[in-house]
Amino acid sequence: MSYQSFDVTMESRPIRDIAYEQLKHAIITGQIPAGSRIVETVYADQLHISRTPLREALRRLERDGLVEYVLHRGVVVRAFTIEDIDEIFTIRNAMMMLIMPSVVENVTDEKIRELRDILRQMDVEYEKEDAEALAISNRTFHGTMEHISDKLRILRVIDSQEEYIKRFSAITIASVIRRTNAHQEHHQLVDLLEKRDLEGLKELMQHHLDESKETCLAAVRERNMKQQ
Repeated sequence: MSYQSFDVTMESRPIRDIAYEQLKHAIITGQIPAGSRIVETVYADQLHISRTPLREALRRLERDGLVEYVLHRGVVVRAFTIEDIDEIFTIRNAMMMLIMPSVVENVTDEKIRELRDILRQMDVEYEKEDAEALAISNRTFHGTMEHISDKLRILRVIDSQEEYIKRFSAITIASVIRRTNAHQEHHQLVDLLEKRDLEGLKELMQHHLDESKETCLAAVRERNMKQQ
């Protein structure tokens, strides 16, 4: 088993919360693959905790849709479906659009410079067709823009979806380069933000996010067909 052992007893937060976060991260990143059984005795031992907080963590993971209880098998890690991916992107994208007015209101010249610095790095990665580095920089770019907003509750919802988005980006990393218009749109987004053009920014951002979702869904469908 490639799953890393964690000692959660050294943390100051409730053990059930730490166990939940560790298991959630391992499932989303594929460290615990879809279809794997989570045997309470094994994972309680690996996490150095009792079975009670582990069960509480598993119940939370079940509510998240990451695990399910299967008759005669116990707790099993669920595979991400097309519907799961569509829903996660839809939630994230809707929240992104809600914070756009606040982003325009709060943006400073310093933040514009920071975004342009990121874009210069992305220009180099795009020219090299370095999809892996570009995917990381893409998340940095969007994260920087998002956090210009002061909408902390909405940002927490967005951030809660980010780990999933990163997982899907890893699955579909080659699609980053195939979206030839996406990188140019990043420059256009910053231009609109610098002008404080809210309506133009919202229109382009909606298109940009929708295209990102559809590109990911298409890549996952293609991968699934090859695996059949």
